[in-house]
Amino acid sequence: MRISTRVRYGTRALLDIAEHCDNGPVCLKDIARRQGVSQPYLEQLILLLKAAGFVRSVRGARGGFLLARDPSEINMAQVVATLGWETEIVECVGDPGTCSRAGECGVRDFWRRVSQSVESVLQSTTLGDLMHKRQC
Repeated sequence: MRISTRVRYGTRALLDIAEHCDNGPVCLKDIARRQGVSQPYLEQLILLLKAAGFVRSVRGARGGFLLARDPSEINMAQVVATLGWETEIVECVGDPGTCSRAGECGVRDFWRRVSQSVESVLQSTTLGDLMHKRQC
């Protein structure tokens, strides 16, 4: 199971905004520099996060991005779903019709439990939790 660069970079960008927005809007150029991500790629990710209501933009010379909600209200399951990651480890967990063996498969239940565990961790983690971990 691999997490895409889109999800990794998008979550890092969101955490960066959360950690640096005390001084006002966070500039995309600064996020890109701190996170080692190209600015054009980061723009695509931020647009997804903005459309989902996680961040908002501020125009002008001192513009940039701010969180649209409190970090404790931003659920990581929603964030990774917005960025395009599905927590189902194998396709047949969500759609048994994709596999002719799904009904009698000896490992499908195992993959379902793994998927549920990943989903549970994401559901129980907020952006605020990640910020707290970073400060410790």
